[in-house]
Amino acid sequence: MSTITKKSPSEQLLNDKWDVVISNTLVKTALGFGFGVVASVVFFKRRAFPVWLGIGFGAGRGYAEGDAIFRGGDAGLRIVKS
Repeated sequence: MSTITKKSPSEQLLNDKWDVVISNTLVKTALGFGFGVVASVVFFKRRAFPVWLGIGFGAGRGYAEGDAIFRGGDAGLRIVKS
């Protein structure tokens, strides 16, 4: 027989925070990629640097917001409900 273990509230809160941080970072990075592609095609004659710059900005923003979530900051970010 298998036993079902119940997670502690702190472990569940940590899992919820990680879910928000990872999804937020993926969304920001994808948006940065999209804006980079559009800027590359429209303004820069299909060069690659706007795409990489957009990815960098998106990943950096996701990282900064994730850091604020884990530190408990409330700087206009989504709140993880416990």
